Amino acid sequence: MKTIKTLLSALLCTAPLWTRLAMAADAAMAPAAAAPQEPPINWPAIIMFIVFVAITLGITYWAAKRTKTATDFYAAGRGVTGLQNGLAIAGDYMSAASFLGIAALVYFNGFFGLIFSVGWLVGWPIILFLIAERLRNLGKFTYADVASFRLRQGPVRTMAAVGSLIVVIWYLIGQAVGAGQLLHTLVPQISYRQSIVIVGGLIIIYVTFGGMKATTWVQIIKAGLLLGGATLIALGVMAHEGFSFEKLFSDAVAAHPKHLEIMKSVVPIGSKSNPVESISLGLTLMFGTAGLPHILMRFFTVTDAKAARKSVLYGTCFIGYFYILTFIIGFGAIVLVANNPQYVVDVTKNVLNLKGGGSMPAVYLAHAIGGDMFLGFIAAVAFATILAVVSGLTLAGASALSHDIYANVIMKGKSTEAQEVWVSKLCVVGLGILAILLGIAFEKQNVAYIVALTFSIAACANFPILVLSVFWRGLTTRGAVLGGYTGIFGSIILLTIGPTVWTKVLGMGPAIFPYDFPTFIVLPAVLVVSYIASITDHSASAKQERAAFVAQKIRSETGLGAEAAASH
Repeated sequence: MKTIKTLLSALLCTAPLWTRLAMAADAAMAPAAAAPQEPPINWPAIIMFIVFVAITLGITYWAAKRTKTATDFYAAGRGVTGLQNGLAIAGDYMSAASFLGIAALVYFNGFFGLIFSVGWLVGWPIILFLIAERLRNLGKFTYADVASFRLRQGPVRTMAAVGSLIVVIWYLIGQAVGAGQLLHTLVPQISYRQSIVIVGGLIIIYVTFGGMKATTWVQIIKAGLLLGGATLIALGVMAHEGFSFEKLFSDAVAAHPKHLEIMKSVVPIGSKSNPVESISLGLTLMFGTAGLPHILMRFFTVTDAKAARKSVLYGTCFIGYFYILTFIIGFGAIVLVANNPQYVVDVTKNVLNLKGGGSMPAVYLAHAIGGDMFLGFIAAVAFATILAVVSGLTLAGASALSHDIYANVIMKGKSTEAQEVWVSKLCVVGLGILAILLGIAFEKQNVAYIVALTFSIAACANFPILVLSVFWRGLTTRGAVLGGYTGIFGSIILLTIGPTVWTKVLGMGPAIFPYDFPTFIVLPAVLVVSYIASITDHSASAKQERAAFVAQKIRSETGLGAEAAASH
């Protein structure tokens, strides 16, 4: 009973971050004998958290009753419509980092902060015109199905699975840390470690029992909440500014210490103005988006190639609209949050230095517009955002292990669907536990390099091999494997000896490799290695692989022989 009472107390006693910070400041200035006050209950945040979790658990129960085959578990029976998948793609892609991070970049740097949203968005036309239709026609459950379609299954699937798992696990760490920090910040009575365990437990339940059906609907609900929440914040900003962009920008210029500098698109972030760094960053964001395994996996859930194209179109529209809103939110935060003593640490020193850190502009803006009630809603939206993204990542990682490694490499295609799904569920549990452990281990670490690692590997290994396997007749197994591992290990090595990890994280002094993002070097190297290894391969198997390209091309463009929808 004591444990239950403690848990209930933790769930029912929370407060906005600025309230707790103000109370901490008051306590510091109060006499030593003063007893600490209990933080007031933030009912909106609590109620909305509980409602969201209850709804998603209900969806999981509904999905579990309808998840019977491997196609149901991995691809939601291929019965997801283009609009539904477009929303799910948006929900899978628009992470809390996008919501909080881009708004913060605009808040601190002005117009130039949008380079990240533009870079991420530009990747979607590539997916629309180059990948989506062919991925749906050639694949079954994972992108490795496409990469290995006419190549040798064992080595190619192993390489693709290794790349996918590295991207998934490191991406998972950043999301898990963010989820734990968010829940702990909003419910301080629950420790960071307890928060990580709660988040990990929810993800294991969603994916293990509901599979892709539950994951898809969690992502759809999350996308609706995030788009709705961002829209309300943007409308609040524009209402405050009389629905005049001219007034919004002029007020932001007046409030920001950089003044007119924030309206220049060439202002460097920090001290970096090297064009090579900018080019590499653009390549990383653009091609990394098109190589994320949990995003590529979504194209196997739709009914056919036409629905795959529609889903990318819808997803691009939703994501583009969202990034426009983050632009308004960032400038709105400059007007309503900067210079406000309620949110700024010390307005006499730095009008941009916020209580709680640099990711708080959007959160504080929500409070400035709608008070505690709106903050509770936005907090629940951020939590839903993380849960949806982590669900997709966990399922992608489990698919790589069970479908690619177990079913096709170890069992050589002789396992039953029931065995494959059972292994996949075990992998989900294992990845969930791993996410909890790594989230705890990386609690106080700078996770910026983790995001760089995931996008760099996706851009340098997954994307080029996927494109070469679909469009180049000359690619052979040797070329794909050597090129893929060049991308994986080249990215990891150069990132490790680069400024972010070598200097900032490890504290080893000046970086050996001078750039944060190695994509501009590794990506061309992957293409060169794949080309040379393929054209010098004169084996009998290489000749068969080149000859099989015509049949692959016909299927990729017409859909003849593609996996049919199992349910609608």
